[in-house]
Amino acid sequence: MNVNELLMRFKDRTPKVLGSETFSEYAILLPLIEVNGDIHVLFEVRSLSMRRQPGEICFPGGRIDRKDSDEKAAASRETSEELGIHENTISDIYPLDYIVSPFGTIIYPYVGRLNVALEELRPNPAEVEEIFTAPLSYLLEREPDLYNIKFKMEPEESFPYKKIPGGEKYNWQARNMKEHFYYYEDKVIWGLTARVLNHFIKLLK
Repeated sequence: MNVNELLMRFKDRTPKVLGSETFSEYAILLPLIEVNGDIHVLFEVRSLSMRRQPGEICFPGGRIDRKDSDEKAAASRETSEELGIHENTISDIYPLDYIVSPFGTIIYPYVGRLNVALEELRPNPAEVEEIFTAPLSYLLEREPDLYNIKFKMEPEESFPYKKIPGGEKYNWQARNMKEHFYYYEDKVIWGLTARVLNHFIKLLK
């Protein structure tokens, strides 16, 4: 094999996130809905009976299934299942920036429109404790509170320090992350939901 033959193997390759074949993939929807003629953002409160993150505020969404044709289809399906509406009532679904977490997950957020009245929603009680909306105008006027989170690097006990420059004194580059907090009435919106909301608001501005 010569160099040209070797490089031709990469000619039509589409790049992806390195190692993503082992990642869990999720899709979520930031739903917009009209309430009394105003645009609102709809949020869910996760069921208190759920094993993971009970009672936390989130957007509709979940793991991408094999039966989903793509990430957008997964976001639409999950939203319809969680809010008890038909998928054809969800329209104008457009992608936001996707998120690659340090914990082995990729999240594909979308924004879309719910073409139903708020009282027509029938949230699935197995997944949703309650729903609420916040006026988009209210959210646009407010900056989130920001708090810094530091991730500490702790290699396992058998880590081969002697094989790397600096050994046990190696200067690990610890990662920092900004955690966003929004407040609406008695609700605290934070974590991934607040990050996606902040990204959406920045795009609007």
